[in-house]
Amino acid sequence: MPLYEYRCEQDGTVIELLRPMSQADAPVDDPDNKGRTFKRRQSTFASSGGASAARSVSLGGGGGCCPCGKNSGGCGRA
Repeated sequence: MPLYEYRCEQDGTVIELLRPMSQADAPVDDPDNKGRTFKRRQSTFASSGGASAARSVSLGGGGGCCPCGKNSGGCGRA
């Protein structure tokens, strides 16, 4: 089930809810019973990892276990 973010139009409070896609834009009950109105907002995320994380991912190629695309040990690196 997708995780959606909803923002209170009155005070800016943000809540997250797991809901079926069919209910993504359905009204959201105020979790604190204050009568606030929440509207779904576009979720954003960030990832980090730097160069070492980028090196650990093999893009394209033969799909092997080694960064060169060969099976593990096929080129002498592993």
